Amino acid sequence: MILEVAILQVKPGQEKQFEADFAIAGQYIRSIKGYVGHSLRKCLEQESKYLLLVDWETLEDHTIGFRQSAQYLEWKKLLHHYYDPFPVVEHYEMV
Repeated sequence: MILEVAILQVKPGQEKQFEADFAIAGQYIRSIKGYVGHSLRKCLEQESKYLLLVDWETLEDHTIGFRQSAQYLEWKKLLHHYYDPFPVVEHYEMV
């Protein structure tokens, strides 16, 4: 299993709308083959900072299966305009 990790810096003042749109966007990622689960965590110290954690069966389920899908285009349309700067996404495996 692979863990996708992204720190999301949301533009100040847009946190509530981001959270609402993120809840909608969940339907797109959940429909992808190899998706296991995800969670969004809000930082206590910085109001506009979030941590996205997504479990995938394989790296390719995320980098190819999701990112090259029609669902990703909908995810992107809903969420990408909230970020400043755009997040760096990293992948981790168990050791």
